[in-house]
Amino acid sequence: MQASMFNVQVPLAERNELFLMNTFSDAQLLVSPDVTGLLDRISRGDTAFSDEEREAVDALTENGFIVSSREHEQAELQEYFTNLREDTDQLRVTVLTTLQCNFACDYCFQGDRGDYNKFAQKMSLDTARQVVAWIEQRLDEVRPEKFVLTLFGGEPLLNLPVAYYLAEHCHAACEARGVQQRISVITNGLLLTPDVVDRLNEHGLFAVKITLDGDRDTHNRMRPLRGRQGTFDKIIDNVRRVADRVPITIGGNFDESSVDSYPALLDFLREQEFADRIAKINFKPIIKPFSDHVVGADLQVGPKGIIPLTAVGANGKPLNGTCMTSAGAGTPKGSSVCDSCHFVDEKMAFLRDETRKRGFPTPDGIHMGPCEIHRRHAHTIGPDGSLYVCPGFTGDPAESTGRVDAREEIWREAAARRFARLDPWKHECGDCSFIPVCGGGCSVAAHTELGDMHQPSCHKGAFESAVVSLAQRTAASTM
Repeated sequence: MQASMFNVQVPLAERNELFLMNTFSDAQLLVSPDVTGLLDRISRGDTAFSDEEREAVDALTENGFIVSSREHEQAELQEYFTNLREDTDQLRVTVLTTLQCNFACDYCFQGDRGDYNKFAQKMSLDTARQVVAWIEQRLDEVRPEKFVLTLFGGEPLLNLPVAYYLAEHCHAACEARGVQQRISVITNGLLLTPDVVDRLNEHGLFAVKITLDGDRDTHNRMRPLRGRQGTFDKIIDNVRRVADRVPITIGGNFDESSVDSYPALLDFLREQEFADRIAKINFKPIIKPFSDHVVGADLQVGPKGIIPLTAVGANGKPLNGTCMTSAGAGTPKGSSVCDSCHFVDEKMAFLRDETRKRGFPTPDGIHMGPCEIHRRHAHTIGPDGSLYVCPGFTGDPAESTGRVDAREEIWREAAARRFARLDPWKHECGDCSFIPVCGGGCSVAAHTELGDMHQPSCHKGAFESAVVSLAQRTAASTM
């Protein structure tokens, strides 16, 4: 016997207790501080226990805090990751209907300036037909219980004909095979109307994610239209009109200039009649191109408080791909690593606490992964029909792993082999306690920040901070 490598302990001195969590079994206990000594004794090979200690050992073993051996536990974790990769319960497909957008967010690295919208890709109905045919083949191959379609962009509602076509024809394909279809939409909210929601509702719409970047004035500064007109009031009005039709998730992207406005946004949302219909709120730091440049005689550096992400391809130019600031499925429960893979730890913890204070659900910062990039039956399709393993890679055609028209190209096959070698348990992670809920972090971040997607993108400090917060909330709930 020995203590699990996935045990995390948080002392609660004011209660003379210990919060004990196992990130693999997800067991959480409030126990006596003596348990720390008991676990240490077990790891040293001690097997002489009193009757009371034996009861504690049995309970700890049952909950995964004590395991037979490190080797057995490592084998179980590897089996977990294998089963995760091969799971066939769900087929998940994210489709970028367009890379065009009607906003002019200053922080967007999509290259969405000047004539970009004129040349940005937009899926045609012919390509949409190929997408549906490809999905039908995957449904027959995987035989899932559920098919989850996420409409993404750019702004996906700028291409409603394709959005409707995919929703309707995929739904028909699922019905013919006895598969449940669920649809989520990630949108800036400007074009979200009751008519859009009602039409998608007929085909399984279950979640919409909308971005609000702070209170009214801050949001209007951060996310204006191309003529610099504000968008906050229109988005709120749209949410008000559809909130009784579909669960709404609120996201937000902050930097040092905007983060302090979020409590005011939360207060505003709490006062709205649709407050109790908000399924989740989750804010995250802006993912922004970072470069130092000289202005006059001064060296201008990127903004403070933002983890830099210079998204470039092999040629050194910006990827000009998906709107990464909106990445992450708009689901009412659970979350994607994409939602929070870039932490500014103190600010993230602050905003989660402020969100909870106002009674809104928000991710706990622990149960974040592993990312869907490690699932064999999760796919992303670009506007031109190119296949990717993740929305974050769609801006770089060199990272495409195939096409929906089954065209065989050596370079795409080589990309597919590179991604097939991705492992959520990186060698560099060692025996980190957070491996089951992290899975090595975001591969897009590792690719762009570290130059190697096979390296871990580590934010262990953020997980540790989140565990402390969870321990404090757990303790408060038992008082």
